[in-house]
Amino acid sequence: MPQIVVLPHPVLCPEGTVIDAPAGKSLCDILLDSDIEIEHACEKSCACTTCHVVIREGFASLNEAEEKEEDLLDRAWGLEATSRLSCQAILADQDLVIEIPKYTINQVSENH
Repeated sequence: MPQIVVLPHPVLCPEGTVIDAPAGKSLCDILLDSDIEIEHACEKSCACTTCHVVIREGFASLNEAEEKEEDLLDRAWGLEATSRLSCQAILADQDLVIEIPKYTINQVSENH
């Protein structure tokens, strides 16, 4: 079972964590199942960028981003070459290191 190392995030995961996760699930679902409340304003329908993550290690093991995801990523805060929408990135059999950006472009957040 692959592991996901989540780097510290000041609000969502201050200490960082390591998650054992099954291959075949989206990173967003894995984070939510692990009580890391990543934003997902569009309910994981690939219509926003609030679940944006940066893959620090293991990027090539993920499924390829589709054109719709790539178009949306252009609007994400803190975009990097290894950015993905966690609702669209499917875990394979390789370990990952991910970083959740400090900000999103979400103007309204129900929990803040």
